[in-house]
Formats: sequence, C-alpha cells, structure tokens
Amino acid sequence: MAANGTTTSSQRKSAPRTTKTTSSSRTTTSTDAQKIREGLTKVRNGSVSYARQTAERSVDVPVGVVLSVADRVNEVVEPFTKRETAERELKSFRTQVERELNKLERRGATSRRKARTRARQTRNRVQRQVKQRRRRFETTVKQNRAQVEKGLKQAQTAVSERVTTLV
Repeated sequence: MAANGTTTSSQRKSAPRTTKTTSSSRTTTSTDAQKIREGLTKVRNGSVSYARQTAERSVDVPVGVVLSVADRVNEVVEPFTKRETAERELKSFRTQVERELNKLERRGATSRRKARTRARQTRNRVQRQVKQRRRRFETTVKQNRAQVEKGLKQAQTAVSERVTTLV
C-alpha cells in the first residue's frame, strides 16, 4: 500500500475472472458474493447483538441491586410486623448479645490473668537477679576491702620497720 491509502498495480489482488461463459463459473462468482454478503450480515448482527447485550446488562444490574436491597430490608423488617415475632426477635438478639458479652468477658479475664502471671514472673526474676548481683557486689567489696587492709597493714609494718631501723 502506498502512503495515501491507494494501491499500486503490482499490489492489487486479482479479482475472480468471469470471462468464461460457462454456468459453473457464474455460480462460483455468485456464491462468493453471497458468502461475502452473509459474512457482512453476520458481522452486523453480531455487533447489534453485542450492543443489545450491553444495553440489557446496564439495565439489569441496577434492577438486580434494587431487588436485592428490597429483599434484605424485607428480611429485617418482617419479624417486627407482629408483636409476638418482634418480642421473639428481641429476645433472640438479647441472648446473642449476652453470649457475645460472656465470650468477651472470659477472653478479657484470661488475658488479664496471663498478663498478671507474666508480670509476677518477671518481677520475681528481676528480684532474683538483683539479689544475686547485690551478693556478688558485697562479696567483691569485702574481698577488695580485705585485700586493701592487708596491703595497708603490710605497708604500715614495712614503714614502721624502716623508721625503727633509721632511728
């Protein structure tokens, strides 16, 4: 194809030749034309069908949503139309709420007990570690004090011996 959309003579496809005068070639040409017409009709009908389906869908979806909402509202409102059914529903709601509250209370109590146990264990562990460190520190201080006192006594005796030897 050329840039402007026209075809050159070398690019043209040869059309079916109808130069023969036999009836078989005329039928072939006419059946080809019929097939082309049928194909165009199918394409047209297909696009029309697609457009129809899209239009139907765009109407059916909102209608379906409205019907679903109406059903749900009806399910919610229907038990409250009579006094007995309304009382039954309220009693059912009350028992469900009480069950849920009991579950939540048990869960909260369990969590509180576990937290208290963990806190107690942590406190006891820290107290043990503090006692151990205090004992170690006191022992080390006593040992160091004893060593310093011993070293001081040795230094005092050494100094007093020198002083006595000098005097």
